[in-house]
Amino acid sequence: MEKEKLYQKISEEILENIGGPQNIQGAAHCATRLRIVLKDLSLVKTDKLENIDLVKGCFIAGSQLQLILGAGTVNEVYKVFAKEAKLENMSLSDVKDIAAKKENPLQKVIKALSDVFVEIIPAILAAAILLGVTGFLANFEAVKTNQTLYAINRLANLASVGIFAVLPMVVVYSATKRFGGRAILGIVVGAIMLDGSLANAYSIGTSGFNPEILDLFGLKIQMVGFQGGIIVALMMGYIVATLDKFFERKIPSVIKLLVSPMLTVFISTILLFTVIGPIGRELSNYITGGLVYVSTEFGLIGYMIFAGFQQIIVITGLHHILNAAEAQLIATTGRNFLNPLMSVALISQGGAVIGYYLLHRKDKKVAEIALPSFVSILFGISEPAIFGVNLKYKFPLIAGCIAGAIAGAFVYLFNLSSLGFGATAIPGLSIIDPSNNGYLNYIIVHLIGIFSGIILCFLIGKIKTKKVIAEVKTEIEEIDIIKELEDTKEEVKIEKVTEKEIVEEVSLIAPMRGEVKEVSESSDQIFASKAMGDGILVNPIEEIVVAPADAKVELVFPTKHAIGLTLKDGSQILIHCGINTVTMNGEGFETYIEEGQDVKQGDKLVKMDLKKVREAGHSTQTLMIVNELAEGSKVIVDTNSKTPIIIKKVSEDTNE
Repeated sequence: MEKEKLYQKISEEILENIGGPQNIQGAAHCATRLRIVLKDLSLVKTDKLENIDLVKGCFIAGSQLQLILGAGTVNEVYKVFAKEAKLENMSLSDVKDIAAKKENPLQKVIKALSDVFVEIIPAILAAAILLGVTGFLANFEAVKTNQTLYAINRLANLASVGIFAVLPMVVVYSATKRFGGRAILGIVVGAIMLDGSLANAYSIGTSGFNPEILDLFGLKIQMVGFQGGIIVALMMGYIVATLDKFFERKIPSVIKLLVSPMLTVFISTILLFTVIGPIGRELSNYITGGLVYVSTEFGLIGYMIFAGFQQIIVITGLHHILNAAEAQLIATTGRNFLNPLMSVALISQGGAVIGYYLLHRKDKKVAEIALPSFVSILFGISEPAIFGVNLKYKFPLIAGCIAGAIAGAFVYLFNLSSLGFGATAIPGLSIIDPSNNGYLNYIIVHLIGIFSGIILCFLIGKIKTKKVIAEVKTEIEEIDIIKELEDTKEEVKIEKVTEKEIVEEVSLIAPMRGEVKEVSESSDQIFASKAMGDGILVNPIEEIVVAPADAKVELVFPTKHAIGLTLKDGSQILIHCGINTVTMNGEGFETYIEEGQDVKQGDKLVKMDLKKVREAGHSTQTLMIVNELAEGSKVIVDTNSKTPIIIKKVSEDTNE
């Protein structure tokens, strides 16, 4: 029941920050994300969405708003959300169709390429794993000499090469299906591309290569097969689908069954050998040649640049286009050097996530997002880490990119390649080329990526914290409280002299109801370092801030989030409501006192709207800091006491 209430609350908050149900065109969910297609993306308040309970990250991909909720959770949230938005009967494919209508031409091309290869990746992965395993086992004498082991390894090897022998046919099939044609016609055209009567494309350039030449209206056509022709296969899939849909519309129903497929296959074949084939071959040569050129001519630098920027490409969604390049590499060269580069780029972002977690390990919210995100990274899924942490806070993304470049250099030095594509991180180990200690080197480069990401993120974060210290000093002026009190400085001194003789001890209650901890446990590095002074923090459960002791209100900050008090012994304390709440400009805060006013212990000082603070993306953690002690006094902190702070005069006789 409690979970239902939580999911209801989450759904209401999502709707509130996306422009309401009227702004939704469709919604569905995948394994980890709630996907919403919106009419007007300008109404989306991403900063507030990211701070909703259970939301690990939020980003916009094309026309889709995607909220990362995690496996299992997304299913339950969607049920309630769909009910609230009246979208119960909508499927993921429906959402994709709606989103596709709003995509620009480039987005449509990228999405189409992604869809084509999504269907065939399982076969590629299976073959690559088998190829890697059989290649590794073939090195063992026992496998060579034992008939049964040899037979098993031989059959496994045969299973591994099957998909690569017919890869162009598989691509035509998948592309035809994706573009709305009949998949069986794609298979037929794919079979024509690999027909045994044609000269083998892998023989081009060898001695004795003498293919049949046809003369079609004066046009000379080389009857050469399209082994390895992935780009040609993609183009033919589109052609087959387009022709099939055209003839299905135009040909009368009486003869459609006979004539439509015949014309589709025949015209596709003519186009294959006259237009698409030659153009596709040239394009394939440019793609493969370009990639090989980069890897050989630019060498180490080229590898570093690719691994450094690959996850930036992921953010844009353009990485899907690389599937075609990978497939072409495998078909042409038998190896894929891009895959391990993609893998170290991904794992390095995971290292940066851990680095950010170490910087903010006392913040439970960070742990809830960072640790599951790192686990996702280990299995090749980067979105929770990228959008939930690294891109959100920026410097972890930079650290991850630099770490990726470092790991990319070692990919080059170790000459790592994969035998397939579609799997990275831990799953990617299964398709790595085992030659030259491939498995061991794969693990090493990934460890380099992880630890480089951790170290760089931690160091950059520390440097950034120093800058933040200066910003906070300016922002809330806690360190300059004495300057704010210069006009009354002489009066304060008189009060101290007068009162210190009679005030031996001042006991302070917590300013709010809630969990009391030492200030060193604060999520704010400045307060935690005690640079502002010793004190406590409160994780509040109520909104009212009260006077911790009898005192005089010396300062009320214009933004109402901070109060400066002078105690009877002359000590000065700062009560700071929330972390970085100065940016709220007083919204969500209400004061009950004014400067110069005397207050009694327990009197109301400020009301802090906890919900508004959280919605603004800030912590409600409230701090009470003794920033100036009366002469001859010391601070005693006991978070288990009803009076967690005691300011006690030091005895000159006992030197306490």
